[in-house]
Amino acid sequence: MTLDNIFSGLKVIELANVLAGPSVGTFFKELGATVIKIENRSTGGDVTRRWKLPGESTDSDISSYFSSVNWGKFSIGVDLRTEKGLKIVHSLIAESDIVLASYKPGDAEKLRVDHDTLNRLNPGLIYAHITGYGSRNNRSGYDAIIQAESGFTYMNGESDSGPVKMPVALMDVLAAHQVKEGILLALLHRERTGEGQYIEVSLIQSGAASLVNQASNWLVGKTIPQRMGSDHPNIAPYGTIFSTRDGRDIILAVGTDKQFAGLCRILGIPEIASDIRFVSNAERVKHREELKKILQKFIIELPRDEFLEQLSEKNIPAGSVCNMEEVFEQPEVKELLIEATSVRGLSLKGLRTAVFISERGSAGKEILPPPHYGEHTEMILKKFLNLEDELIQELIKDGVIDGMGE
Repeated sequence: MTLDNIFSGLKVIELANVLAGPSVGTFFKELGATVIKIENRSTGGDVTRRWKLPGESTDSDISSYFSSVNWGKFSIGVDLRTEKGLKIVHSLIAESDIVLASYKPGDAEKLRVDHDTLNRLNPGLIYAHITGYGSRNNRSGYDAIIQAESGFTYMNGESDSGPVKMPVALMDVLAAHQVKEGILLALLHRERTGEGQYIEVSLIQSGAASLVNQASNWLVGKTIPQRMGSDHPNIAPYGTIFSTRDGRDIILAVGTDKQFAGLCRILGIPEIASDIRFVSNAERVKHREELKKILQKFIIELPRDEFLEQLSEKNIPAGSVCNMEEVFEQPEVKELLIEATSVRGLSLKGLRTAVFISERGSAGKEILPPPHYGEHTEMILKKFLNLEDELIQELIKDGVIDGMGE
């Protein structure tokens, strides 16, 4: 068995939308699971289908945003508010292994897709619920707000810029990783005992748990982290960005005195490494602004690629500040690319999200494109519930389900 079919036979029902839950579904799909995306008929499916950039030329119901975390899934459009629609979803879940949900506290119970209800249908079910603030706080969880309330926005930005949200929904990404870990442990537990279980992950706790050294700078050091641009609060010059002669930017990650001395030799200023202000990391952190001015004065005289090559030869950590086009010119990143054409002829490129490699290969190299809304409704009802064409057409006519283009 190879890595990309390690979960062959596992069935995942995705009741979640937007980013965190769907990215977990994509992870299991890349590893061979069947993932059925239950989309709300009353809203036309996952809201991110319509989150498009100005001038984006993707198909009507597959935005760039949606495509980022929905490769390989089967989509069915269902109205859960109808008894017949709920019966369809319950019947699918009764024969499934994992449910991914992202409801506000109380909403799943109203729709009758909560853990207690579904556990009675399927005692071996693993129910993973993503919330904003946990089951005792009914606030909706939005990444931008969680970034702010978990401290990231306050720390992010330049010293004079004011707080800045990060340009990726990192709280959703961090929560998704927590969910994956919880589900994998639950699968191991079920293999040993036959028991399913309920897993809850909140965005706020996922964000706070990821503060690492910035949290301990406060908890242990009693210092509130401040905005420093890309500089590191504990190391210098680490994370610092410098401009080169050809107008391109590089970033340094100098973590030891030896590396700093090597940097100074390359720049032709070896005496700086023994300057009392810069002789140790502790002193460099104290005098970081003076150090940055000195280094920038010499780095600006060098072309980027030549300077980076010299640093690499001496094992001094540094790299280019890449725009998105440059990111995908790197051979290591190219290895993650996937490409497919939708049933409507839309050509799409994407990224594998399960990027680990084992002796059994890597995940997700061959995978279907993100689904159109309701693309697989009829197939799902026939294959998994054995419904006849006549009944399926009746359900479409009654507004219980949507097929593609309905």
